[in-house]
Amino acid sequence: MDPEKKNKIGSRQLSAFKQMEHMHPIRMLLYLSMVGIGVLFLILLIAFMRTGGFYKAEHISLPRFFSVGTVLLLLSSYTINRVGAIYKKDKLHKMTRYLGITLVLSLLFVGSQLLGWREMTAAGINFNGKASGTYLYLISALHILHLSGGIIFLFFLFLKTAHVAADSVRTLVFIRDPYRRLQLSMLTSYWHFLDFMWLGLYLVFLFMF
Repeated sequence: MDPEKKNKIGSRQLSAFKQMEHMHPIRMLLYLSMVGIGVLFLILLIAFMRTGGFYKAEHISLPRFFSVGTVLLLLSSYTINRVGAIYKKDKLHKMTRYLGITLVLSLLFVGSQLLGWREMTAAGINFNGKASGTYLYLISALHILHLSGGIIFLFFLFLKTAHVAADSVRTLVFIRDPYRRLQLSMLTSYWHFLDFMWLGLYLVFLFMF
């Protein structure tokens, strides 16, 4: 190998390790947990695909509310992405509004999933029935469970921002607090991760019906 290329590769590896060393421990923990969640869902998805899914002859279609929920979750990904830019502009009232919108969209997503389960039950897909149905319920429920952690923190951040926005001194402290910036960044990363993971799951579900 060319020594120059070897040096470049070595320097990239060193820079990557340096970035990891300077990374906040909580952020590192978040990334490790995201890797673990991703592996868990990959295993479940492979197991679901091995069941063969649902045949057209069974006259069963993917619950419509799963499609509605996917749209709602993608919209929530957009709104929470806007929060970071608004935070940098010190507009806490607007930030509170977008956090609230994201919270409402996420709760509507959870509601759409529950309605999707109702559709599946009406179609004869039961948790204790066919293996493909069991995995479908399990994957959806686990996604809701992991999203619930984000929803709880989102609710806390919404209340905190709404409280702080009412006072100019608290606003200044809140904006300059690096820990709040870290919290918002981690929440956004986790939210996007769960959103796009669900999108991937949804596309597989479409293929298996």
